[in-house]
Amino acid sequence: MPPLYKFIISAASACALLVFATTSHADSHASALKELADTKVKSWANDPAVISAINAQNAANAGLSQDEIIKLDKQWRAETKAGSGPLIDKVLNNALSGFLKKVKADSQGLYTEIFVMDNKGLNVGQSDVTSDYWQGDEGKWKNTYLKGPGAIEVGGIEQDESTQKFQSQLNVAISDPATGKNIGAVTIGIDMEALGL
Repeated sequence: MPPLYKFIISAASACALLVFATTSHADSHASALKELADTKVKSWANDPAVISAINAQNAANAGLSQDEIIKLDKQWRAETKAGSGPLIDKVLNNALSGFLKKVKADSQGLYTEIFVMDNKGLNVGQSDVTSDYWQGDEGKWKNTYLKGPGAIEVGGIEQDESTQKFQSQLNVAISDPATGKNIGAVTIGIDMEALGL
C-alpha cells in the first residue's frame, strides 16, 4: 500500500477514535449528572424548605406582569453592577438562600453554585449572586419547568475563567410532592473534577 494511503487511513482512524472518545466522554458526563439529579439533588430539592419557599413566591407573584418581571430583572442587573442593593439583599439573605449555601458548603466542592427559580423563572433563593434575576427566557428554565415533572437538562462542560475548573450546569424541574405538579426549577453548577470526571 502506498505511504500516502497509509497516512490517510491512519488519520481517518485517529479522527474516528477522537470522535468516539469525545462522544463517550459526553455520554458519561450526561449520565453521571442525571444520576446525581436522581439521587443527591432530589434528596435536598424536595426538602420542605425548598418547596415552601417556591410555593410562597409563586403565590406572591401570581399577578406579576411581564413588564414588571423585566423591570425587576433590570433592577437586579443594576444592583449586580453596583455590588449590592435591596432586591439582591432580600433574596440572598432569605431562608432558602441560607439553606442552599449550606447545601453547597456540605457538597465539599461538588456544587459551585445553586439557584432555585419559581414558576415564572424568577430567582427564589441562591447560594451565590447570579448575573440576572429572571431565567424564564433561558433553557435552564424552559427545558425543565415547562417540560413537566422529572425534566432534567445537562449543560456542556465549560472552563470557568476565574477558577480554571471545568464545570457543567445541571438543571432540574422541581415538583410539589403534595400535588405532583411542577412549581419551579433548580440550576446547580457541578465541578467535573469533584464528580470524578
